[in-house]
Amino acid sequence: LESEQEGSLCAQHCLNNLLQGEYFTPVDLSSIAHQLDEEERMRMAEGGMGSDEYQTFLQQPSGNMDDSGFFSIQVISNALRVWGLELILFNSREYQSLMINPITGLTPGFVLKAKLLERLRAPGSVINRAHR
Repeated sequence: LESEQEGSLCAQHCLNNLLQGEYFTPVDLSSIAHQLDEEERMRMAEGGMGSDEYQTFLQQPSGNMDDSGFFSIQVISNALRVWGLELILFNSREYQSLMINPITGLTPGFVLKAKLLERLRAPGSVINRAHR
């Protein structure tokens, strides 16, 4: 899928390129970001809604999105879960074990951010479904 990127919506373009279709809009990703923000707010409130930490947290902007079109890695990960896909960080032990064990049949995909986002994969490879 080739599309011209608008604004700073790197996550949206990355996801849509990975999935080879126009599956995510900025509104979809914003909804995921708001859900994550609410989950974080609820976790912070457990420490006491009158606490300095909670009050400071409420004053901070979202760490999951901003007005420029930025979306956090957590938003990207949750968006992939909608499709039954799993994001595995390249510096995690799980990723390292996948690279060491080619018998698993998993073909890792990579996303590079330069002037444009590109999804690299071996010709003929498929997107791998998350482990269940």
